[in-house]
Amino acid sequence: MSSASERSYTRRDTVMFLVCVGISEALRSTVLAPLVWLQARAEEGRTSRARLHAITIQRDSTSYIAQGLPSLIAENERLRQLLSLSRRLSTPYVAAEVLHQTQATDGRTLLLDVGTRNGVAEFDPVVAPEGLIGVVLNATERSSVVMTWAHPEFRVSAFTVTGNASGVVAPSLLTTGDGALEFRGVPYRDSVPPGTLVLSSGLGGVYPKGIPVGIVTGVIREQTGWERVYRLRPAANPGSAAHVLVLVTPPDADLARAFPSDSALEAMRLDSIARVRRADSLADAERLARAARAESLAAVRRDTTVAAPPRRPAPAAPTVRPVPPATPRPAAPVAPSPVPGVPSQKPAAPSQAPATTPSPPPATPKPAAGDSAR
Repeated sequence: MSSASERSYTRRDTVMFLVCVGISEALRSTVLAPLVWLQARAEEGRTSRARLHAITIQRDSTSYIAQGLPSLIAENERLRQLLSLSRRLSTPYVAAEVLHQTQATDGRTLLLDVGTRNGVAEFDPVVAPEGLIGVVLNATERSSVVMTWAHPEFRVSAFTVTGNASGVVAPSLLTTGDGALEFRGVPYRDSVPPGTLVLSSGLGGVYPKGIPVGIVTGVIREQTGWERVYRLRPAANPGSAAHVLVLVTPPDADLARAFPSDSALEAMRLDSIARVRRADSLADAERLARAARAESLAAVRRDTTVAAPPRRPAPAAPTVRPVPPATPRPAAPVAPSPVPGVPSQKPAAPSQAPATTPSPPPATPKPAAGDSAR
């Protein structure tokens, strides 16, 4: 009896369970559907916010890296150029890092992390891959101060890459313009065109020969019959220099080969430009000469055509009529003599006509219009 009742209760529980499941599914799809939708949206919102936060962090880190990437690329490029320059130098040098970067309005001095213990001394030239930076003004055991080309006391003896002019480079007295250096003391008879590279000449016992100093951009002032002062665009910028080389070299060294991109190649470029200009000028002169010659020939032909008289028709040959042959006259009869024994006199022979030269056969005249009609 008990087993039958237990089976009935088990069936009842199973039926009740099935009924509850069906009711719950019905309620979930009808009454509780908005609540289920809200729950799903909340889960998606939490997941989206977490994902957005992760993406934001990644984006910020990428932006930070991207902002520093150009500077890293530029620094890497400058280090490569400096390394290439150090390989081209055949004289001793000391690599240095700029510790104190001055402001853009005050680029007169630089502080380096090398000193006397590294072999740096006063009046040692300081160069960058682009050209001359300055000279060591004061050196201590672990650091040194560099006087750049912007310092009022900076001077360097220089000459043009073509060798046709020489002078002294000093800071510009003008604050306007694209150059901060002046090429002074150039003789008035020596003209320096814009774009000419100016190198250190090695005179004075401080700077070696062949270091690029600047490029000529124009004339600042001139004194008639005495000198010209040119404006220079500096070859190197101390404000952007983070690593430099201190040259521990004798002043009589020639460093032109160490700066091929700034001296030899520039000279070759200027020479090629001059050759192209000469070739173009010769071609233009030849073309103008040909045009002038063609124009002169055309003018002569026009004058000849105007001045020539009109041609007259050739005169017709005169009509020669044939002369009939002369008819011989009969001889006169002999009259008998009235006196016997006296011979009779012959009558006088007619006068002979003078001999005439035979004439060529007459040309057959063309019948006139009237004759042909007749």
